[in-house]
Amino acid sequence: MSLDLSSAPLQDFLNLDALFEHMMGMTDDPLANGGTNVVICRGNPEAKILLIGEAPGPQENIQGKPFVGKAGQLLDQIFRSVEFDTESDVFIVNSVFRMPPGEDGMDFRKPTNNEIIYYRKYVREILRLANPKIILLAGNVACQSLLDQTGITRMRGEWVQFEGRLVMPIFHPSYLLRNPARDANSPKALMWKDIQEVRRKYDELMVKNTQQSE
Repeated sequence: MSLDLSSAPLQDFLNLDALFEHMMGMTDDPLANGGTNVVICRGNPEAKILLIGEAPGPQENIQGKPFVGKAGQLLDQIFRSVEFDTESDVFIVNSVFRMPPGEDGMDFRKPTNNEIIYYRKYVREILRLANPKIILLAGNVACQSLLDQTGITRMRGEWVQFEGRLVMPIFHPSYLLRNPARDANSPKALMWKDIQEVRRKYDELMVKNTQQSE
């Protein structure tokens, strides 16, 4: 009988560097034979905001960092619109850490349920070690990874709790690129509303932290 690796527990690592070294050496994960690279993170691991995305695309696979293509450029713009810097104020990671190889002429495909479930333990360990105050889930894959739920149009913009941390699902920037309309109920308008709420909540938490330390 074969071992179900998705359910095998992951050891507790001392720090993110040790975890990432382990992940870069993965050979038995479900996408290890796909010929794509391990892509884990970018930004500041000490940031109070952690954004979880989906899986690497072609540019991410080449550069070894998440959100470096067109969707990543839009993500940077979204954060800059409320005066967040993605290099210093945000830590960005994936839900699935290799690009799922394409099929039927596509460069890459959406991760399968089994792939999302397998890499979930790594997402949870990153979360434990980074210990952010706010978690943003960009798209359905990220929501499935952390919350085991999907339905981003229903879930987006609402705060929920996960292990004592504030979590907000938001649209994936690639979805905004496919839906460029700017009317009042468009995805872009809703994203603007959501990122403003993130800024408000972040400022509120920082004030509380300052008051508690005085």
